[in-house]
Amino acid sequence: MTRPTSGFADQPWRSLPFPHVTLAGHADWSSDPRKCWIAVAGRDAEGRWTAKAPVPVGPPGSLAARLTATAAGGAAVLGLDVPLGLPRLYAERHAGAPDFPAFLRTLAGRPSFFAVAATLEEVSPDRPFYPARGARGMTRAAHAAALGLPDPSCLGRRCDLRTATRPAGAPLFWTLGANQAGKAAIHAWREMLLPALAEGGAIRLWPFEGTLAELARPGALVLAETYPAECYRHIGVRLAGSKRRRSARLAAGAALIAWARDAGVTVAPDLAAAIADGFGADAAGEDRFDCVCGLFGVLNVLLGRRAEAYPDDPALLCWEGWVLGQTDQPLAAQPA
Repeated sequence: MTRPTSGFADQPWRSLPFPHVTLAGHADWSSDPRKCWIAVAGRDAEGRWTAKAPVPVGPPGSLAARLTATAAGGAAVLGLDVPLGLPRLYAERHAGAPDFPAFLRTLAGRPSFFAVAATLEEVSPDRPFYPARGARGMTRAAHAAALGLPDPSCLGRRCDLRTATRPAGAPLFWTLGANQAGKAAIHAWREMLLPALAEGGAIRLWPFEGTLAELARPGALVLAETYPAECYRHIGVRLAGSKRRRSARLAAGAALIAWARDAGVTVAPDLAAAIADGFGADAAGEDRFDCVCGLFGVLNVLLGRRAEAYPDDPALLCWEGWVLGQTDQPLAAQPA
């Protein structure tokens, strides 16, 4: 991570949106450390952003401190491809805290919360993640019932639901399938978020603790949930096939370069090489691709090209959270 140039206090760009932010990033998270990648962009003294190629996240417990140090006294905004929030009905019945940030802090003393249940008999509000492995007959309906929820729709949050422009995200507590949001959340919350909160740094959670402008103050690290599939549309990426295919990522490279040009973001040589290479032929190529799409989605908001989409629903602000920049409303009804 390149430390942005200091000495920006009196620069004209300070009148632009989010003037204190000197570092932006996006982390594509997984329960497998080999698939945890981060891409960052630094803002220089003239207000210009330079985006760099993705690199491994490294030790997750020190990530917050490293980003804060790299921001050099400015604010850092990190998008996380991880659920930040709880399903509303579960939270209202079982969280035992006034809001999601307070709930997160209770988990330091509740390690069993992260132990994935192998059977429905092991599922409880204090051990909600399920199942540890796949088996015939497992259903989300049975999982919801074990948590005391009326139907499987209550396992999800409003921002997890399908919209007109992207598919649904996976429910937080469900740990099966290609999109294993549950396992990624366990790893990110336990290995990165809890250590960062325990250190007492200026960690701020969007949207629970305020708008982006309110939170992005000098010295702060703002964490916001992002969803690369949501960002694709924001930055003009249209995949011709699966992102797992290098050929599809190569074809999407032109849209990434065009977005950066139109937004006035400099693409560093290492990132330009990664885009031209389709982000590599290995299994982590899709993660590096999503990292950059997520980073450009965060920059799109910081540059004032897209609204942050701060929600006005108290349940979202207290418990469920929202996806940064998502303006499309879900097609299905809010879980009741």
